[in-house]
Amino acid sequence: MKTAIVHDWIPLMGGAEKVLEEIHRSYPGNIYTLMKNEDAIKGTYFSNCTINTSFIQRLPFSKNKYRSYLPLFPMAVEQFNLTGYDLVISSSYAVAKGALTNSNQLHICYCHSPIRYAWDLYHQYLEEANLKKGIKGIIAKSVLHYIRLWDASTINRVDHFIANSNYIARRIKKVYNREATVIYPPVDVDNFSLCVNKEDFYMTASRMVSYKRIDLIVEAFSKMPDKKLIVIGEGPDFNKIKAKAGNNIIMLGYQPYDVLKDHMQRAKAFVFAAEEDFGITPVEAQACGTPVIAFGKGGTLETVKLETGVFFYSQECDSIIKAVDEFESRAHIFDSYVIRANAERFSRQNFVANFKSFIKSKYDEFIQQD
Repeated sequence: MKTAIVHDWIPLMGGAEKVLEEIHRSYPGNIYTLMKNEDAIKGTYFSNCTINTSFIQRLPFSKNKYRSYLPLFPMAVEQFNLTGYDLVISSSYAVAKGALTNSNQLHICYCHSPIRYAWDLYHQYLEEANLKKGIKGIIAKSVLHYIRLWDASTINRVDHFIANSNYIARRIKKVYNREATVIYPPVDVDNFSLCVNKEDFYMTASRMVSYKRIDLIVEAFSKMPDKKLIVIGEGPDFNKIKAKAGNNIIMLGYQPYDVLKDHMQRAKAFVFAAEEDFGITPVEAQACGTPVIAFGKGGTLETVKLETGVFFYSQECDSIIKAVDEFESRAHIFDSYVIRANAERFSRQNFVANFKSFIKSKYDEFIQQD
């Protein structure tokens, strides 16, 4: 079974790339992607893999400005010649699922999300990018309209969809009118040690970008001066968020992985305010036996239970403050061993077993049709 794996792009080592790594370990073969950042993958699993890139790789400033070439993405992914493969697996949150295959090939898509800025985040994207008016706005709307039409036209290029959560499975049904099997992404829970003795501080960790809502967490804790918050991460919004931080909030910026894990293990709770498709960091925190205070929408509703954390249901400061108060009133009932056991549902081993089982069953069905 000769296999090709198509991934949108590899500019850094994020959550989607961790999924890609486990897929490739299970089904070694050539990887096809629009572009890769050699510096980002140096010394990682992918440094020794065969990775084929598109013409986007050769365009000016593609290393950091690749998103500027969005109108060319559909054509770029369609240029990959996959005719020599029996199985094509796409790892897609943008255009990878649109790779061209034929009736003799089985195409299975692991869908992280339909293209968010073309579908459900369309209006939010235009507003945040200040593209609702003017010539630039007209161009942006035209491009995204074209991307939506192209994306919809590629739905039947995929034989079977896998979703990374029930939340995304519902979005696949809404946008593509296709059913999807849920296989949760792999989290390296074995790399996080259980810690029972918690200290008197809360923590959060994320890249400092708007949709992660770290600003909201910082604002909320600034109104609770008796509660200590440690914030780990960097990004374009770092200085803006730091300006909102009270004296009870420590902004550590970027920290090595070991420092992040150490704080996750010792924190009394991990605070998470983003609406994520899945959300790896709340699972990593639970792998440390640390309870989670999370926004109750998206993937966290599937990864956090009432026995392992507290939800707030509005992205507002008062909602977070109430959730923290509720957590403190219930803090004594949280069992670190129960929290750790919940995280183990999302282990790498479970992902590999479920993914291989799904691929085998669908490929066996495919072969029997011949």
